[in-house]
Amino acid sequence: MRQIVLDTETTGLEPKQGHRIIEIGCVELIDRRPSGNNFHQYLQPDREIDDAAVEVHGITTEFLADKPRFEDVADDFISYVDGAELIIHNAPFDVGFLNAELERAGRGEGLLERLCKITDTLVMARKKHPGQRNSLDALCRRYEIDNSQRQLHGALLDSEILADLYLVMTGGQGALSFGGPSEEGDGESGAAIRRLAAGRRPLVVVRATESERQAHEQRLDALEKACGQPCVWRRLEAESE
Repeated sequence: MRQIVLDTETTGLEPKQGHRIIEIGCVELIDRRPSGNNFHQYLQPDREIDDAAVEVHGITTEFLADKPRFEDVADDFISYVDGAELIIHNAPFDVGFLNAELERAGRGEGLLERLCKITDTLVMARKKHPGQRNSLDALCRRYEIDNSQRQLHGALLDSEILADLYLVMTGGQGALSFGGPSEEGDGESGAAIRRLAAGRRPLVVVRATESERQAHEQRLDALEKACGQPCVWRRLEAESE
């Protein structure tokens, strides 16, 4: 299973007003593990960058002066994403910009949806956490994902953070930490699970001692007294006899 976590930075908010992509960052996951085969490119937009956008990502026109244009890297980008599932936070924004760039480069209208399956983590988050803030920063706080390096937005950094977040949200793996070994996990907490190798001896079953059983019964007595009705554990035990 090939998934690509993708983010872009742009000159402004609306491609229909002529705004352009100035950075693309992609993190490749193979079977939910980072492959290291990432795609990262700064781009010369041939236009000024809105001041409000610079405040968000810190990328200036001067920095981009010697960078390639989108049409120069379009073939490499298409080859990289072709056939993958794209994981994007607020996908309509990035997909709208990418399709505008692809069409401008003569690659056809609406190409990205034809090449890739697109999963929007913002839609996922809103379903899981209705009525709550679901920005990338808010989700990182909720799922305890370290985004302390995110002083400014950056396409590759945000893709790495989103990859961690996506895997924890979908309950299949904890944080990747990008560079260290990852372990499979389960549940939203991302807690790691160690898989036992085949051929190991059966696990030893440790049974309660008599004093532990008595303490347990005393605890159940106290619960029944507080609740005024039999404990569910005793009802189930009686039903099984």
